[in-house]
Amino acid sequence: MIDVIKRTMLAGVGAAVITKEKAEAAFAEWVKKGKISADEAKAMAGKLADDGKAEYERTSTEVKHTVRELLDKAGVGQKDRIDALEKRLLALEIEVAARAANNTTPPCDSTPPQAS
Repeated sequence: MIDVIKRTMLAGVGAAVITKEKAEAAFAEWVKKGKISADEAKAMAGKLADDGKAEYERTSTEVKHTVRELLDKAGVGQKDRIDALEKRLLALEIEVAARAANNTTPPCDSTPPQAS
């Protein structure tokens, strides 16, 4: 799933590069035709680049937030809890092995279960 998101974002970056190239070509054409000055083209290109960068950063933040929510819903955020349970299990396994080596058994309730 993460790979799909990465590929989608890279495709977006690629589209932005193509769009920038097309915009620069259009600005150059407008300058050539006298519709805008070179300074105006430079200013417009700068604004387009700034706006694109801001939009990319906003979208990246939004995607990261959405992915984190999806992973949390899928239980991926439970790693700490699973790690703690694994540690407890290991401690119990070590205790059982030690008792088996010493031929000791843990105290338990030896009363048989009652039928209902």
